[in-house]
Order: sequence, then structure tokens, then C-alpha cells
Amino acid sequence: MRAPISKPDLRARVAALRAKSYPFTVPRVDPSGALKYRDRIVAISPAETALLESLTTAFQGLVPREELMSRLVERQACSTRNALDLHIMRIRRRIRPLGLTLQTAWGRGYILEHATDAGE
Repeated sequence: MRAPISKPDLRARVAALRAKSYPFTVPRVDPSGALKYRDRIVAISPAETALLESLTTAFQGLVPREELMSRLVERQACSTRNALDLHIMRIRRRIRPLGLTLQTAWGRGYILEHATDAGE
């Protein structure tokens, strides 16, 4: 851009650049108990924080169920298979408005990815 530029043109240019950068953003877990992605934030529980730390670190990659179970044990949360499934269900609900999805890799684990990457 070159000066002079009108404020509406500047806002439009910034919005366009921000939109282009979104595919390259990675969700991150804030220590205060929030998941941040793009320009949105959602509150998460301590157990969800532990699980999402693993999922965001391996964003768009597979996280084995065993690793997620061990994260629940570290947080001294209930560590049964049903407890993990319940946390996964809650995480799916919370991340949907952010434009994220949590895919199941049957028999192996889970993959956190952009909703558009999942074919939605």
C-alpha cells in the first residue's frame, strides 16, 4: 500500500490479509483455560486443557488414545475409557464454533484439524 489511503481501504486490506493468514494459524491453549484459534476464544475445563494441549501440539496429526489417557491421569481426572470418550464429546462441541473438528482415527486416536480440511 502506498500513502495516502482511506480508512475503509486500509480496513479492507487488513481484513483480506488476515483472511489469507487463517489457513496457517494453529490453535493454542492459553494457561488461563482458554482455547484460542484465529480471532475466537472458548473456555475449556482443566481436563479438556490437558487433552487439547496434546491435540494442538500435534495439530493436523494423530494423537494416540494412550497419550490422551495418560494426560487425564496426570491431571488426576477419571481415567476410564468412558471418561475419555465423554471429554472428547465435550471438546467436539466446544471447538465447533471455532471452525475446528476432532476426527476419530478408529483404533488409533484423534486428529484435530480445520473444519474445512475435514470436508465440512
